[in-house]
This record gives sequence, structure tokens and C-alpha cells, in this order.
Amino acid sequence: MAIDLQMTSWKRSLHRTFALMATVALVNVSLAGVVVAQEETSVPAWLQERLVERVMHRRDNGEMMQLVRPIAESVSDGVVGVICGGRPVSLGTVVARSSLHVGASVPTTDAYVITKRSELSNDPIRVRLRDGRMFPARVAAVRRRSDLALLVIERDSTGTLPMLRPVTLTSKVPTVGSFLISPDRTNRVIGLGVMGAGPRRVAYRGMLGVQLNSRASTAGAQVEQILPNSSASEAGLESGDRIIAINGQMQNNRDSVMSTLRMVFPGEIVQLTIVRDGDTKEVSAKMREAAIVQESENDARVNGARNIRLSGFEEALQHDTVLNPDQCGGPLLNSDGQVIGVNIARAGRVVSYALPSSLVTVEVSSMIAEAGGK
Repeated sequence: MAIDLQMTSWKRSLHRTFALMATVALVNVSLAGVVVAQEETSVPAWLQERLVERVMHRRDNGEMMQLVRPIAESVSDGVVGVICGGRPVSLGTVVARSSLHVGASVPTTDAYVITKRSELSNDPIRVRLRDGRMFPARVAAVRRRSDLALLVIERDSTGTLPMLRPVTLTSKVPTVGSFLISPDRTNRVIGLGVMGAGPRRVAYRGMLGVQLNSRASTAGAQVEQILPNSSASEAGLESGDRIIAINGQMQNNRDSVMSTLRMVFPGEIVQLTIVRDGDTKEVSAKMREAAIVQESENDARVNGARNIRLSGFEEALQHDTVLNPDQCGGPLLNSDGQVIGVNIARAGRVVSYALPSSLVTVEVSSMIAEAGGK
């Protein structure tokens, strides 16, 4: 009965909102810059009802978000914000040094944070906890293939280490069509999504943005054309440049250049040795996603902001949660509150990817071993 009354009150509130919007005079700005009020209009009752019903049946409406918030709170103190270079770049998921520490509040000497590797730079890293406190952190290990970085949280200026609660990773794979919840560091629900496909391989789609020609008489490959808004154009490459080495590795011909570039993930920087007008130069270029380089302006507006790297994953779950690029790296929950994956990329308007927990568990174990953890 209480729920029915709340829903009725909520619908009345929406009706009042639409009615208020309808009775406000519409204004236009004339060519002379004078604001002219037009006559008032009203929204018919049938249209108000349709708008109310549309909002009520949205999966991300306020009532639904409140309903699933307790699920997000099940990973309280298991999600942090990651700041690099003074700006938020991703979320981080707290993982345990050993299975003995899973699900309990532990000092950070017994926990690590995993996050999205390609969003980090060489700038100082800090993590922000649920209560807003900030602590310095450093990268202890990385995995290029899965785009994960393992962070160690260090003491702050007062010598304090925080208490965190590592999440429990489950190997359970959600069925297609099931609801998925993405929480942030404050236990707020970022979005409620639906499982679309997975687990599956997401092919690598990195691009330098050049058209190459191979001449038998010279080593390397000559640049014939440069795509606009590409890594090559941003790096200052010019038509006629000859690429003779990549990251210090000499290149014999066009095929070797292409083969070497295919091993570089989007977001990674390559050092190109080029010959221009007889002079040898060093040029740095950051590889970009082919999908972003080749899309139209209209597609870019529709897809919205996306991550630096959104492909090249050996195994990923696809869902339709709307994430911002800096909201990747956090846990992905099923309707039982189990962590079934870690969000790894915002790839399109209705496409986000998450690494399944089975893969994350393997990567975390190997990274902790590499970092010297037990």
C-alpha cells in the first residue's frame, strides 16, 4: 500500500512538472537580440500521461535506481576513484592480496586496486575513497593484453593507511538479457544495464593513420597519405616520410612496419624513426582506435565520449550501460550483488565492455605475484 501511494505521489509530481513546463511562455531571440515572449501553450492530458508512463518505464528512473542501490552498497569500500595528473581518469576495484582477506575490512597492506591501464600516464596517481580522503598510489604491475594495472596505495602525509574491503570475484557468467549494476566509489548506481553478449573476443583495432608504400630499393616504408585527426597527423608525420624503425627496432619494408604496429594497443606511444629530406628524426605517436579515427562527425556525436582503448580484449562481456570513460575500472554486479566482472571500456552509444571475473582473477594473481605479494 505504501509503495502504491509513493508511486501515485511520484506520478502526480511528474504531472505537475510537465504542467509547469507547458505554462511557461516560450521565448525567441530576434535578430536584433530582443527577447520576445510567445503566447502560452498547454500540453494535452493524454500527452502528459504518455510522458509520465515513458519516464516510469525507463530502467534508469529514480525509483529503479533506489531499488538497486542496496546491491551497489554490497561492495562498499571496494570501489575507489583514480586520479592521474590532477583529474579523474577511472574507477578502481579493490582486490585482496590473498583469499583470506576477501570480504573483510583490511589495511591496504593486504589489498591492491586494479584499474584501467590505458587511462593512466606518467603523472602522479592518487586514489579517492568513499569518504573523500585521498591517498597516493603507484603502479605495481600491468597487463597490456587485458588493459589492467595493479595499484599499491601508499601512506598519506600523516603516515596513515586506509582500511578497504576487497570485493569477491565470482566466476558466474550472467545470462544474456539479465540486469547488471555498475556502482561508483560512493555506492551510487552509475547505471543499470542489460547483458548483451559474451564472453567473446573483441578484435584489436588500433591505427596510426597512414597509407604506406614499400620501395624495394630502400629500407622501411614510405608514407604516401596521412588520415586527418589520426595519430600520424597529431605527431606531425608528413607525406614522403620514410619509417625505418619503430621503438628502436629496424623495419625492412612495409609489411614489417604494419606487423610491428599491429602489436601496439590503442593508447600506447610508439617511437618512430623517420627519414625526411635526408635527415633522420625521432617522432612520438600515440596509437588511436580505428573506429574513432574513421568515424564521421555525426557518428562521434551519437557515440559520445569513449575510452582511449576500447578493443583488443581476449575475452569480454558486452552490456549497454551508459558509462563515462572515467567510470571504467570499477566492478560490474549481477542482480545478486556478485562481482561478475570489471568494466573496461565505453565503446559506443549502447556498447560497454567488461572483463569477466574469471579472467580478472587470473590476471590479478599473476600481477600480485609479480609485485611481490603473497
